[in-house]
Amino acid sequence: MKIQLKDGAVRNYEKPITVIKITKELSEGLARVACAGEVNGNLVDLRYEINEDSSLSILTFEDEKGKSSFRHTTSHILAQAIKRLYPGAKLAIGPAIEDGFYYDFDFEKAISNDDLSAIENEMKKIVKENFEIKRFTLNRDEAIAFMKKRGEDYKVQLINDLPKDEEISFYEQGDFVDLCAGPHLLSTKYVKAFKLTSVAGAYWRGNEKNKMLTRIYGTSFPKSSELEEYLTRMEEAKKRDHRKLGKELGLFTLMDEGPGFPFFLPKGMILKNLLIDYWRKIHERERYVEISTPMMLSRKLWETSGHWDHYKDNMYTTKIDEEDFAIKPMNCPGGLLVYKSVPHSYRELPIRMGELGLVHRHEKSGALHGLMRVRCFTQDDAHIYMTQEQITDEIKGVVRLIDEVYSKFGFKYHVELSTKPENSIGSEADWEIATCGLRKALDELQMNYVVNEGDGAFYGPKIDFHLEDSIGRTWQCGTIQLDFQLPQRFEAEYIGADGEKHRPIMIHRVVFGSIERFIGILIEHFAGKFPVWLAPVQIKILPISEKFSTYSKEVLMKLKKADIRCEMDERDEKIGYKIREAQLEKVPYMLILGEKEAETGMLSVRSREQGDIGIMSIEKIIDLIKSDR
Repeated sequence: MKIQLKDGAVRNYEKPITVIKITKELSEGLARVACAGEVNGNLVDLRYEINEDSSLSILTFEDEKGKSSFRHTTSHILAQAIKRLYPGAKLAIGPAIEDGFYYDFDFEKAISNDDLSAIENEMKKIVKENFEIKRFTLNRDEAIAFMKKRGEDYKVQLINDLPKDEEISFYEQGDFVDLCAGPHLLSTKYVKAFKLTSVAGAYWRGNEKNKMLTRIYGTSFPKSSELEEYLTRMEEAKKRDHRKLGKELGLFTLMDEGPGFPFFLPKGMILKNLLIDYWRKIHERERYVEISTPMMLSRKLWETSGHWDHYKDNMYTTKIDEEDFAIKPMNCPGGLLVYKSVPHSYRELPIRMGELGLVHRHEKSGALHGLMRVRCFTQDDAHIYMTQEQITDEIKGVVRLIDEVYSKFGFKYHVELSTKPENSIGSEADWEIATCGLRKALDELQMNYVVNEGDGAFYGPKIDFHLEDSIGRTWQCGTIQLDFQLPQRFEAEYIGADGEKHRPIMIHRVVFGSIERFIGILIEHFAGKFPVWLAPVQIKILPISEKFSTYSKEVLMKLKKADIRCEMDERDEKIGYKIREAQLEKVPYMLILGEKEAETGMLSVRSREQGDIGIMSIEKIIDLIKSDR
């Protein structure tokens, strides 16, 4: 039996043979850190037996799927601890998630964060007891009877929803058994570094009409040092929470009258408009034209685009004159109507149309999170209409633009190429051309990327850009989607060199993604200390007393005339208090103005980062501000 390994090497084995045995033959060190296997593209346990020629990848915690198996095992250890401490608790679901795991329980009596320490201690005992984790299967009727006998009502519901002919798997560790597709580690002993982080409420199956369950969140790592590093990073993240800083810095607010609909305050609007001004400047340079399309359009449009069938649950709808309308969740269908409003020639292509469009999407209340997950946001869309021959150059141009923007803010990033999903529209041939076009552009730019199979948009493959912020978290922002389908659905055309009508190909792309979300990311990335060019207030003028108010106002007017964003603190407070307040507001520069400054016409300057930086003329401070672009 031939086994092809991840590096392309082929080895011969007698069949059957388990994944873990192959791993041990390759390396005892690898076997100690292995979490799962991938056989012919299918995720499996290390205990899985291979019986035929196959491809095999050994997954460790460094692989996302290996990490998921490790953390999913930790969620089972949590569930076992809960069943020991709270025998009447019923089990719901316990998946691995980004940065950790959770498990939902139906408790007889509510628990809180105060109970997590005792639960962790019980989990440590389970790890120390080194239970072998075993997999077994039952048919549907046996599985239902098995779970009913154990009183696990939620598991019975889950089994009832599985296909009738599906074999149902369970995992056992000691006296604990859970319904689960797996895979899991070989034993509980490998999970040595974990932390339960919080308790929250969660509706069963995410439906507000169902019972509210208790969700316990946690995380786990193979090494204690990795856990400590993560917890330190999370503490830093709390200090940088954009919701907290947004309120303290007067940038935005969220109100009960509009859940998921952020209110931007005056300083927040300055920040938002600075980003928009920058966006317009670089897009004008790259020969984009800007358009604006209506916020609400008829159902017929969304049926043509495919959104009514594929996205309706996320759309807000209403009736006007007995006709169905929807508030736009995306800008592209309106953009296509603009393209179609006049005839086009191949000589005009590519046509690059940008739109800062306010879109609305229905998000469940439990998913809302500050500016990161909202129900309305400004999408910095652009749509490029082109010929097939122009695909690679246009994709490369967009990638370079996105790289320029992210570099300006100091972001590192990684790239993912997402391919055809199950619910796609269009022909295999079009999908192949589109996917190859994206891949070719990335290859020619010599960009590193990973392939995310099956995660493309329903109308085309895409390139996603994942930013890394200053404390190592990643955020998906920019995206480039190549689309053959919408131009066909909308019968978009151009006249080719042969005098015949042809169908353009379309790129959908965003750079910021959502301006609101990008602002949230910037707040946390900079911890509210925006670079000078982006700071809503660049200079705070602090007169030592009311006697120097006249001179301070003269300085204020000169700075404003030079387009410097500045404010003056005229309160009758001690100068030390005013400086501390300006520091808390994270203003880049402070001007301390007293008798000496008024007499000489100079300025005593303090920097947010360096403290006192000396005496300057007003011309020098203006040059200093303007040089920080």
